[in-house]
Amino acid sequence: MSDVFFVTARAEANKGLLHKLGVLVDRVGLECVGDGDLVAVKVHFGDDGTTRYVRPAFAGCVVEKIKRRGGKPFLTDTLTLYKGPRSSAPSHLELAIRNGFGFAQVGAPLVIADGLRSRDAEEVEVGLKHFRSVRIAAAIHQADALVCLSHFKGHLLAGFGGTIKNISMGAGTRAMKQKMHASVRPRLDAPEACAGCGECRDICPADAVEIRDGRAWFDDDACQGCAECITACPEDALRILWNEHPAAVQEKMVEVAAATLRPKRGKAVFFNFVIEVTPDCDCFPFSDTPIVQDVGILASRDPVAIDQASADLVNAQAGLPGSKISSAFAPGADKFRDILPSTDWTRQLEYAAEIGLGERAYRLVDVR
Repeated sequence: MSDVFFVTARAEANKGLLHKLGVLVDRVGLECVGDGDLVAVKVHFGDDGTTRYVRPAFAGCVVEKIKRRGGKPFLTDTLTLYKGPRSSAPSHLELAIRNGFGFAQVGAPLVIADGLRSRDAEEVEVGLKHFRSVRIAAAIHQADALVCLSHFKGHLLAGFGGTIKNISMGAGTRAMKQKMHASVRPRLDAPEACAGCGECRDICPADAVEIRDGRAWFDDDACQGCAECITACPEDALRILWNEHPAAVQEKMVEVAAATLRPKRGKAVFFNFVIEVTPDCDCFPFSDTPIVQDVGILASRDPVAIDQASADLVNAQAGLPGSKISSAFAPGADKFRDILPSTDWTRQLEYAAEIGLGERAYRLVDVR
């Protein structure tokens, strides 16, 4: 049974959530950080229009604690599979700074972990059900330690997004994101949308694209699913087929998380911010009304236990009227199955426990 440390969102006697986070960091401990260690602080910088991601002030608090132990922290995330402000390193960094993650606010540099175009990666053998090996963003893989700060919220394919989602989707390269989300390759949205410019052919690392009769043709056998062509297309003619079953997506996420954490045994700690629990991922260009009241912040060395405890705490709350919840308003009702009835969020936790990523059983320690 794993310990999951918890601080409530309530403020008491001038001790608000920022103060409580500092106490929580001290309680869970940062023994994973050694003197001189390069420490990847995995965050989500938010998207253009999103407003409920983990606040920069919280990241700054954790950064300061890491520095006091002699660590050298950097805030990091990876590029997106789809086209947008986070699909290249320069625009992703610009967005992060606009959203408040500048050095002056967080006290640490920002590093896009998979490089300029998501080609900086390390191959990690896993030998599991879906993947024999996984390509992990180089800066995260090469870091000495990992501190993961996750906004706990709903997720279309995983039911909820917490630590496991943040580590897997957030540490995998664009190619791994493609493989997690879909079992087939990208396709032209419509043949007439393709201008035959050759951008996809020129950027393809597998020579899987050729131009015939003024449009692109793809060799599925040669395609390695890196998705570079999707973001390179100036006509937005290519689309991602989000066709994988939610249970399979969750299992793939768990395997990528396992690959990310394999070289970080004893060198990782996780925080879930169960506040402003929105029904959708922070990758959306908006933030909907929270589905429950603010709960608090959790910390653990077990990525499975912290996600299980976070889901349990959310479901223990009363659903908020006016939110996306339709019927599961009673405390104890499954909020995530209510907003995403076709997605069983428990599969990611079941599979993670099956492969030994962590334990679902936990001891909730209220830090006061």
